[in-house]
Amino acid sequence: MRRGSRCGPRLGLGDQGRGLSTLLASSFLGPRASLQLPPGPQTDPDWASYTLGVFICLSCSGIHRNIPQVSKVKSVRLDAWEEAQVEFMASRGNNAARDAYESKVPPFYYRPTASDCQLLREQWIRAKYERLEFTHPEKQEPYSAGYREGFLWKRGRDNGQFLSRKFVLTEREGSLKYFNRNDAKEPKAIMKIEHLNATFQPAKIGHPHGLQVTYLKDNSTRNIFVYHEDGKEMVDWFNALRAARFHYLQVAFPGASDADQTEGFRKRWFTMDDRRLMYFKDPLDAFARGEVFIGSRESGYTVLDGLPPSTQGHHWPHGITIITPERRFLLACETESEQRAWMEAFQKVVDRPMLPQEYAGECGLGGGGHGGPRASFVAVTFVLFQWKPTSSINPNGSGSWRPRHWTRGECHPGRSGQAGQCTEEP
Repeated sequence: MRRGSRCGPRLGLGDQGRGLSTLLASSFLGPRASLQLPPGPQTDPDWASYTLGVFICLSCSGIHRNIPQVSKVKSVRLDAWEEAQVEFMASRGNNAARDAYESKVPPFYYRPTASDCQLLREQWIRAKYERLEFTHPEKQEPYSAGYREGFLWKRGRDNGQFLSRKFVLTEREGSLKYFNRNDAKEPKAIMKIEHLNATFQPAKIGHPHGLQVTYLKDNSTRNIFVYHEDGKEMVDWFNALRAARFHYLQVAFPGASDADQTEGFRKRWFTMDDRRLMYFKDPLDAFARGEVFIGSRESGYTVLDGLPPSTQGHHWPHGITIITPERRFLLACETESEQRAWMEAFQKVVDRPMLPQEYAGECGLGGGGHGGPRASFVAVTFVLFQWKPTSSINPNGSGSWRPRHWTRGECHPGRSGQAGQCTEEP
């Protein structure tokens, strides 16, 4: 018996609905380029929710099937369609659904891509269609109130066991705290939002809701690993952290746009003085925003072509990873030639053995080096991940290498939901 409702004409692939998939795609999806869809079976919109009026990929169709009270799914190519269902799809479509269900998405809320973990994608779909969080802002209180308190399972540093710990996020204080005992008056750790990042790492932590939180303590990068059995609870914590970070950046950089506050990339100006990489918001700034010391290979410094596969939010495709004994710095260049120039400069520094006086610079006690000429400014993307370890870039080898040009331009923040997403995702 053919699938479908008994009432109303049914359109199957063997009759007048033979061209249904073509009709749906051309009439309601528009050009594939406008969807930012990469080719491939996992992201092609071969499925549809005929109760919501949206086209979705195979991966998202499984999530939609888990909320049948809201979304009912059919294959565009394999299932029989009723004429009324086709007409409903014609009257809706993905753009109309976005307008209806995403009208009030907070600027800090993370919009997942097809490469993100199952938890993020599922909770995004449930928040949008099931809980209607982005049409009724009062439902966003769990992550937008500026304060959150609750218990998470935290991995112990010594025994590796996960123990229940109380966490308190305070936007006003700009900190995330956790307590070893429920009745403890003093926190075990205070993590400043200014230096805090978070990313879901289910495979690494061994739980589908596993979150890695990275922060600075005594100028060293520390990690804690947490999870919650309730997926919504864990994603609410994640977005509450993003909201607190967004609030901090609004206060610290009042002139920046919402996109600059929430996305992963900042464009910065860099100069290399021997082993000291300094970065500036503007090339005429009197003082650097910060600097990175680049040591030698023998001291544990390495330069790699490209960015880690899990990197989120990068807008420029030509990446560089600088590995230091304490942390990694992720950089992105606009052009391949610019990347090669920076890679060559970094490599010269890393390949050159360090002099005794340069170890003082490594410890942050001074400049050191040969006192050679300073390199001119070159614009590259400074990768300041909100939910990954912070990153930066620098060039030059022995002080004789000089970038050949000045460039100036606006900030080019990366779009966290741009690459590799299906029709369902933003």
